[in-house]
Parts: sequence; structure tokens; C-alpha cells
Amino acid sequence: MTRASIGLDGALQDYVVNHTQPLDAVQSALVARTTELGPPSGMQIGAEEAQLLTLLVRLTNAQHAVEVGTFTGFSAIAIARGLAPGGKLLCCDVSEEWTSIGRAAWQEAGVADRIELRLAPAAETLAALPDEEYIDFAFIDADKPSYWTYYSELVPRMRTGGVIAIDNVLWGGQVVDAEPQEESTRLMKEFNDKVAGDERVDVVMLPVGDGVSLVYKR
Repeated sequence: MTRASIGLDGALQDYVVNHTQPLDAVQSALVARTTELGPPSGMQIGAEEAQLLTLLVRLTNAQHAVEVGTFTGFSAIAIARGLAPGGKLLCCDVSEEWTSIGRAAWQEAGVADRIELRLAPAAETLAALPDEEYIDFAFIDADKPSYWTYYSELVPRMRTGGVIAIDNVLWGGQVVDAEPQEESTRLMKEFNDKVAGDERVDVVMLPVGDGVSLVYKR
């Protein structure tokens, strides 16, 4: 059972997963290994979102991809598998412990040669990237207060037609609270509003997992 998309009961969630490309043995083993971590395992995306990432990367014919927030490497496998021949994925994270689980899985999945992991604050890693419009695909799923910082570094570097996928934009449904009590909810609402008003992009928000915004660079 993967994490349910917001608004879906267990039966509908199972139906969605059962009618989506199934995970292979390496992916399933990584999900199981991550589940053993306990509460932190909630940071892992669901099976249907992983397969969506692979499809999006293929549709954009991506060669240059960036992931902000790698955790145990499940989404990185999904992105790396969708890359065009010769494509590379840059993963940004700060945890040696969690990404070590991912590195082992990348080897088993046969995608380790396509992935570069940089253990450093993602804002610093992104700011140091070339000031060119060359990135084809990006995925943001890291600390929520820094979402706008990551987005602001990525958008100028996305090529026209490039796509950014952003996770957790529905924040457990709390984004509809008129006066949110939690700072994290307020920041997510502000972030979503800024993206919706960004004239450099087109955006569609999907109720997949905890909400995924797909941002298309004009």
C-alpha cells in the first residue's frame, strides 16, 4: 500500500496503483527498506507519482535533470530511468545517512552512472549552476520553507519547454485554510500563489499524492 493521493479512500488508491505501471523488484525493495525507517518514510513519494515522474521525463526528452530533495533515492530512480540517452540527473540533499540507502538502490537499478549526488545545502548547489537555460526537468521535494528559493534558482535555468514538478503543494489539504495556524502552511500557500502568478510559466496543480504542481517554462 503506497501513500494515498489526497481525497482517495483505500479502495480507489489501490485501483489507481493497480492501473499504473507497476514497480519493479528494485523499486519495491527500496519502498520496503524506507518503510523500516518509521515516521521519516512518509517523505517518500507514492508509486503512482514515481511513475508519473518517469513519464514526464520521457515526454520532455530530458537530458539535464535536477532533483532537490533525494531522501532514500526512490524518486531519483524514477527520474533517471526516464532520461534520454546520455542524460544526467543532479541530486541535491544534505543527508549522508538517507542518501546512502539511495546510492545502493541506484546501483541495483542500473542507473548509478546517470546520477550525481551533491551533499550540500541545495540553495548553494543550485546557485552555483551555470547561468544558462539548459535544464530540461526538475523535481522539488525538500524543506518546504525553502521552496521559493529553489524555484527561483531553477526557473531562469530551465530551457523553454522545460518542466518543474513540485511535490506537497496541497500540504495535507491545509492550503485551503483561510487563516492557517502553522507557519509551514502559510508558506506553502504563499508559494503556490507566487507560482500561479509567475508570468514566465504555465502551471497545473494535480491532486496526486499530497499534490503536485507541474510548471512549464514558456
